[in-house]
Amino acid sequence: MKSLHLAGPDDAPKLLPLVAAFHDEQGYGTDAAHQEAAVAPLLEGSPHGAVWLVGPRKAPVGYIVITFGWSVEFGGLDAIVDEIYIRAAVRGRGMGSDALEGIAKALRDAGVRALHLEASREDSRLAAFYERARFRPRAGYMFMSRVLG
Repeated sequence: MKSLHLAGPDDAPKLLPLVAAFHDEQGYGTDAAHQEAAVAPLLEGSPHGAVWLVGPRKAPVGYIVITFGWSVEFGGLDAIVDEIYIRAAVRGRGMGSDALEGIAKALRDAGVRALHLEASREDSRLAAFYERARFRPRAGYMFMSRVLG
């Protein structure tokens, strides 16, 4: 996909302002040091995940973070859309949908068996976006977290 580029260490100056904007929009309360420490291993090739820039490589308008795990239920490698962000000014133009479709195809081709994500139950617009991208809620399940550090 032309508008989806695997990010590396040299992309940090373009990526980090997007991460800051997303974290601010979501009210995560993280600071620049936290954000940089969280994405640096992914930019450096960690086997635990990767970051793709969305839009023109020199001036990306968003990003998507995918992390990897293993699922006995799904029969192997699975992945989670940890974060996806498109600048508010360019939302609604299909870039997020294209990014999710491109990522899903690439992961499927690489042997990933399932792609998961977490979404707010109250955000019907976001839920509709994910449903258009063929994500479905799993009946009887909810994504839960325990912060360990």
